[in-house]
Amino acid sequence: MPSRLYDNSMPILAGMILVATVVVSWPAIARDFRLGLITPPGHVWTRSAEAFGTALAEASGGKHSVTVYPSQQLGSEAQILQQLQTGAVDMAFLTAAEVSNRVPAFGAFYAPFLVDDISGAAKLLRSDPALSLLDGMPQQIGVVGIAYGMGGMRQILTRSPLTTAEDLKGRKIRITPFAPIRDFYQLLGAAPTPMPLASVYDAFANGQVDAIDMDLELIVKLKYYELSENVLVSNHMMFPMVGLVSARVWAGLTRKERVLIRELMRAELDKLVNSYESEEKSFEAALRATDTEVMDVNESFFGATIQQWDDLWTERAPVLKEFRNLELSDASEAQ
Repeated sequence: MPSRLYDNSMPILAGMILVATVVVSWPAIARDFRLGLITPPGHVWTRSAEAFGTALAEASGGKHSVTVYPSQQLGSEAQILQQLQTGAVDMAFLTAAEVSNRVPAFGAFYAPFLVDDISGAAKLLRSDPALSLLDGMPQQIGVVGIAYGMGGMRQILTRSPLTTAEDLKGRKIRITPFAPIRDFYQLLGAAPTPMPLASVYDAFANGQVDAIDMDLELIVKLKYYELSENVLVSNHMMFPMVGLVSARVWAGLTRKERVLIRELMRAELDKLVNSYESEEKSFEAALRATDTEVMDVNESFFGATIQQWDDLWTERAPVLKEFRNLELSDASEAQ
């Protein structure tokens, strides 16, 4: 009986070896990867995605390409993430805030006054504790985390005069719709109001919202300062982005393809971080050159709110303690 089983298995085993040999020897399949994000054409995140696509096409000799879908063409960030999980979308640049809806540890990036400035934010994103969060993403939510990008530091614009944090109480302030940001403003006593970017200008102009949480780049480029009574330059929060690949898609790539995609996407996102470091001061200078009143505030302006936020989020995101203990003040010299 054993010999008969052995004899019958030989053709099957030989076939398996033949198939394995053929699969290994076949060249990788050419692909056009679909990359989704919510920023409009011309935005620095979109340009970075397009630059990654160009680099991949060149490095693969034209075999692989990337089609970028900006402006929520593939849906909201939540919908894009779902499509990454199923493999319907290949890649995405998503805010870390959206990821925090599935992996709360990413909420630690939004701790108020976690860093002093844009250079501190860049250094944090390149730190071991931050990079370690990417490692568990395939098992946790079915995506491969490649590297971080970011937007500018967050500031506050108001329609009416504001002199203390108490003045924010009861005011409707536009936020991106994520729990870490919502909690910060709720602790301040404000009324955080989620709203897509496309609707913000009109809502601010007609008084639907009293204030806006936004970065300097958009404040200047979209001229929100023209509608504002004053701007609080607070740098109260950083705003990371994550470059992602569907774990299902990743599993079907060769080792060489994985290495190539990882290296090229990391390189483009690193350039993106560097660009914000170099341009943030110019955006601030442009704002200060306008007639808008600029008010500089620091951590003390917000009183106990920072500690209250930490108390709320430390259990959800234990990595917050590691982030707080990092030495980030010498970031500019480290770059």
